[in-house]
Amino acid sequence: MDRSEAVGKRLSPALLALAAGAFGIGVTEFVIMGLLLQVSTDLSVSVSAAGMLISGYALGVVVGAPAMTALTASWPRKRTLLVLMGIFIAGNVICALAPNYATLMLARVVTAFAHGTFFGVGSVVATGLVAPDRRASAIAIMFTGLTVANILGVPFGTWLGQAHGWRTTFWAVALIGVVALAVIALFVPRDGAAPAPPDWRADLRALTRAPVLLGLLTTVLGFGGMFAVFTYIAPILTEVSGFAESAVSPILLVFGAGLIAGNLLGGRFADRWLVPAVLGSLLLLAAVLGLMTFAMHSRFLAVVFVGLLGAAAFATVPPLQMWVLSKVEGAGQSLASSFNIAAFNLGNAIGAWLGGAVIDSGAGLAALPWVAALVPLAAVATALWSRRLEKAAHKSELQIQATRPCG
Repeated sequence: MDRSEAVGKRLSPALLALAAGAFGIGVTEFVIMGLLLQVSTDLSVSVSAAGMLISGYALGVVVGAPAMTALTASWPRKRTLLVLMGIFIAGNVICALAPNYATLMLARVVTAFAHGTFFGVGSVVATGLVAPDRRASAIAIMFTGLTVANILGVPFGTWLGQAHGWRTTFWAVALIGVVALAVIALFVPRDGAAPAPPDWRADLRALTRAPVLLGLLTTVLGFGGMFAVFTYIAPILTEVSGFAESAVSPILLVFGAGLIAGNLLGGRFADRWLVPAVLGSLLLLAAVLGLMTFAMHSRFLAVVFVGLLGAAAFATVPPLQMWVLSKVEGAGQSLASSFNIAAFNLGNAIGAWLGGAVIDSGAGLAALPWVAALVPLAAVATALWSRRLEKAAHKSELQIQATRPCG
């Protein structure tokens, strides 16, 4: 049996192993949202201070993604994934044992260091496990672990923390990390060859090219619009749509179902038509956000559009990841991929800030969807600008080649 046949037979378990790691990371990122009251009471800090644990994690992703990717650039990718899961486990154990707020914040930042590089390197590993026309779908399968974390892991982790203490949740997440590390060790194939020594100058030159920078900006803007609304979805549902607080969690299950559907569909379309998938998914997200302005005043339509928001938002993820990967070749892909994961998280932070600014301006919760819709439209404009620059560069290259003497 040759290597390609072996990889083919191990393909599904390998992608599921990557999804298992993504599941654990997704739970640890978002579960803190449901435990803020418990954490603030136990550590004697304000709820707003406890909320900074979310911002601290996002900052850890933004800083840690390029730093960890650069540090591990010369390592085999499987070893990198295993080390990252080890950091993830250690970080959650420290969270569970944290005696004070400062230690918990530090542990959250340390845990976040594994986040961006895991998804960045994992995306490259996933695309290497499949045929070229299935690469975006492979990324989507890995990110399915993140979507399932939002549907199952976060609600269960929240219940566990509320029933048995927030530290129990972090012990459970650490256990998930142990399981993920084991399945990655068992099923993700070893690298076919030792990686070439990293060429930092070449990698940095690749990242500073205009199409790459515009690709990263497209990601920031694409996800920023979604988080401008999703960060405040609970008060929108209760104060604008008129739902009871007890109804928010079941409605968010609809959002989670949309995440899975949109993620998988986005990957499938990106495999066939990458550029139309990028532009189309961003336009769809803008349309859903714009129509939510009216839909949130009806309880039935509010539930429908929460699901559509999840689908439209995560339909952008595989295309945007492939969009950036397609602009970089060779070893620089891992660094570019990790930067793009950081861009997603930067979009989260900017979106949350934008939503807060809209509310504080006096426009209120009802204005959030239509303001947020402008952000993915800006992402579409950025993507079109990037395409225009690439076409101009390609045309210039063809003209130069045509003027060169033959022979």
